[in-house]
Amino acid sequence: MTTTGELEEATGSTARGPLWWGRRRSAVLDVGLGVVSAFECALEGIGFAERAALPVPFGVLFGLVVGSVLALRRRWPIAVVLVSIATTPAEMGYLLGIVGLYTLAASDVPRRITATLAGMALSATFIVTFVRVRQDVEAADYSAWYVPLMAVFMSLGLTAPPVLLGLYVGARRRLMESLRERADSLEQELSLLADRAEQRAQWARQEERTRIAREMHDVVAHRVSLMVVHAAALQAVALKDPQKAVKNAALVGDMGRQALTELREMLGVLRSGEDRVPARAETPLAAVGAAAAAAAVAAAAEDGPCIEDIEVLVGQSRQAGMVVELVVQGDVRLYPPEVEQTAYRVVQEALTNVHKHAAGAKVMVRLAHRADEVAMQVENGAPDAAGGAGDAGLPSGGNGLVGMRERVTALGGVFVSGPTEVGGFRVSAVLPDRAEASLR
Repeated sequence: MTTTGELEEATGSTARGPLWWGRRRSAVLDVGLGVVSAFECALEGIGFAERAALPVPFGVLFGLVVGSVLALRRRWPIAVVLVSIATTPAEMGYLLGIVGLYTLAASDVPRRITATLAGMALSATFIVTFVRVRQDVEAADYSAWYVPLMAVFMSLGLTAPPVLLGLYVGARRRLMESLRERADSLEQELSLLADRAEQRAQWARQEERTRIAREMHDVVAHRVSLMVVHAAALQAVALKDPQKAVKNAALVGDMGRQALTELREMLGVLRSGEDRVPARAETPLAAVGAAAAAAAVAAAAEDGPCIEDIEVLVGQSRQAGMVVELVVQGDVRLYPPEVEQTAYRVVQEALTNVHKHAAGAKVMVRLAHRADEVAMQVENGAPDAAGGAGDAGLPSGGNGLVGMRERVTALGGVFVSGPTEVGGFRVSAVLPDRAEASLR
């Protein structure tokens, strides 16, 4: 079966035809060709009936049946060609043969079948033409080569053009189908890439939310926790020791100002990404998050905390009443900004957790500078039930250890945390020195 006009069928630009026809226009064309072929064969059937000594009505009826077969050319092209070959000796069905060969060559029928049927049609036409021309020129004086030459011309003229045209149209149709399939495949790939890009954008937005939340937690939580501890201590000694109460109040004020300063800097980073777009414009969160993350990294590289500030951090915890000891091993040196900040944040969060969950416990902070890495460990003993911080009611979101682990693993380090045998808790982290690795 052949399919013509498949481009229109694929796009739905034409109405669906009846039966096996893909379009109504195709059905009208085939039926019209069948009518014309039937009329032609009916006229030629008159001469066939006279030559075969048959009744003329029989010849006309036979021609009508044979010619109308052309309407089935799209459904059964092989049958149409076989009928045209079978009726070649009756000298009828020229339109049937030409259109049938064209349809056969343009269809998806295997090429060996097309070549066989085309050869049969060529042979049948050559034989019939040779006999007919020879009968017509018997009484005339023609050369010996005239009859075979005319037979060759007639057979090739009736067979070769429709076959070649059908092969060209079929090849062009298959090429168009291949191009359409390729275009559909590319469209599907583009759709898949768009879906993947949307997924990556969603993942990036989630990552930026997590990063911003982690930065806010690390910047503010420690300061606020110390403020709560000092406020609790202030409440306890306000009447007994006014001078110590004044000192604790001053510390609370300092802590609050530092927390506000760091919070203001963090919010300034977020606003810096929003100022680059027009007012009231809806900005994708991924763009704001990317700008905020880039600004946060730049700010951390310039003004962020460093390992040297750990000593100040430990001193603030001592002022809050914590018994903490700092031990530094190895030669102190400079590290990349992200390593310095991560080391500081790990110690800061570990001390904050001690304030929240182990009030009154003794704490050991160890910092080791090694050949190509820096290691830190914060270990506390069992909490003191009489500790004042426990009465302060410090809340816990449960994200401190998760944030520390994310920071350390993002730099290719190792993070371990867990309880100790004596009822305390230990936090350990090892960060690679990327600056040293690059030099080597």
